[in-house]
Parts: sequence; C-alpha cells; structure tokens
Amino acid sequence: MRDTTSSMHAVHGWLLLLPAMVLLIAFTHYPALATFWHSLFSTPKATRPAVFVGLDNYRAMMEDPVFWQAFWNNMAFAAVTIPVSVGVALLMALWVNGRLAGRGFLRLAYFTPTVLPMVAVANIWLFFYTPQYGLVDQLAGLLGLAGHNWLGSKSTALAALMIVTIWKEAGFFMIFYLAALQQIPPVLGEAARLEGASRTQYFFRVLLPLLMPTTLFVLINALINAFRMVDHVLVMTRGGPDNASTLLLYYIYEVGFSFWDTSYAATLSVSLLVILAVTALVKFRWLDRRTHYQ
Repeated sequence: MRDTTSSMHAVHGWLLLLPAMVLLIAFTHYPALATFWHSLFSTPKATRPAVFVGLDNYRAMMEDPVFWQAFWNNMAFAAVTIPVSVGVALLMALWVNGRLAGRGFLRLAYFTPTVLPMVAVANIWLFFYTPQYGLVDQLAGLLGLAGHNWLGSKSTALAALMIVTIWKEAGFFMIFYLAALQQIPPVLGEAARLEGASRTQYFFRVLLPLLMPTTLFVLINALINAFRMVDHVLVMTRGGPDNASTLLLYYIYEVGFSFWDTSYAATLSVSLLVILAVTALVKFRWLDRRTHYQ
C-alpha cells in the first residue's frame, strides 16, 4: 500500500512537471539540437539542395576574421558592462533603500530606462551622440572641448554602446538588489554597530555575503544580456565603422538575414551557445561556493 502511494505521488509530481518540460524541450533543447544539425550542412539554394559538409562551416568560422573581431568586441563589451552595471545597480539600491526624502521619485527615475523599448533607447542615444548637434557635443562645447563623432569613430563606437547598455540595465538590476536589501533584518546592522564595526566592514562582512544569491542571479542575467545585444547595434552603428562595434549576435543576424547564409549563421549560433554555457558554468562553479542561501 505504501509503495502504491509513493508511486502515485511520483506520477503526480511528473505530471505537474510535464507542461514545463514540454515547453523547455520544444522551445529550448530541440531548437538548439536542430541548429547544430543544420550547421553540419551547406546552405540550400534555389537550384541546389543542402549537402552534408561536416565541420567545414566550423573550419570556415575559425578562419573568419570578422567572427574573431566580433568575438573580441563582445568579450570586451561583457568585461566592461557586466561589472559596471552590477556595481552601479548595487550602489543605487543602497542609496534608495535608505531613509531619504524623495526616494520614491529616485527609484522611479532609476527604473525608467528599463521600461523603455530597446529601439527607443537606441534612438534617444543616437540623438545624444549626433556630431555637433547632439547633447554630448553640446556639453563638450560648453566645456571648451572639440566635437567628436562618437559612433563614427573606431576608437569610441564600442565604448558608446557600452554606456547605453549600462544606463539601461543598471536600473533593472537595482530592483533585485533593492528587494534583497529589504529582506535583510535591520537587527544585523544594529548588532554590527554595537560590536564597533564600521560601515565598510558591515558592507563587506555582512551585506555582501547575504547579497551573493542575488548577485549570482544578476551576473548570469547580465552575461546573457551582454551576448544577446543586437537592437542597439542595429539602430546606432550597424556594426561599424569597419566592424569596430560588431557583436556576435549582430553578426549572426547579418549573416542569416542579410547574406542569407543560414548554415553559417547556425554555426555561429552554436558557437555563441557554447560560449554562454561555458561562461555560465564557470560562474556557477566559482560563485556558488561563495554563496550562502538563507
């Protein structure tokens, strides 16, 4: 009787998981496997069907200078935007979590960029970066500095995109940190003050360890966002000048929908998926040891 009850509970549990499993397999695992299979074939043409080519597309990718430039651009983009946006988000959350006048307005102001559509944000900053007439050059003129074509220069195009990304994402991550801070009992701060701990010691010894689960979640989301950036690139630079601001997802979009080389686009997509999986796995293995769940 007990075995029958356990079996019924197990079946009931699997039935509850079934809808989520079906959606996960249908929209995540199957597309990933289908993309990998498609990358092993040539792109079909009007008069020529797809032919199995094995790893030829991957060999071509390794010899593609544009791919490597997009890869290193994306690595630099992630290395800057992830820590800066997360750090700014934490600072903003600490500020608006305190008792200060107008903190509701500050929270709204910080969160506003998050609710704006990506294309709208890109167009706003496109106006800011407009040479001579944009807000950035107008402010530079007031300071006696010369104007600059921020999006048209190889040395500043990628950095300009980084600033836009940090501006948009910091408010989104702030919400998670703010929610986590409000779950921390105030008695911990009072106990730290009674023990003579400074604000710096309280932050690094108490707050930061308690915020590690939120930090892990935010870092994974920031990683995904850094490698799926395409809207801003499409509207603001289109990968230029001379591929200086080309990121991996934009290159995949360009290969798949501008050059119509679907097999090579599938190859690039598989490579991006592997990069994300390996990076996320390293983050989980490294940060999970430093994460304490309540």
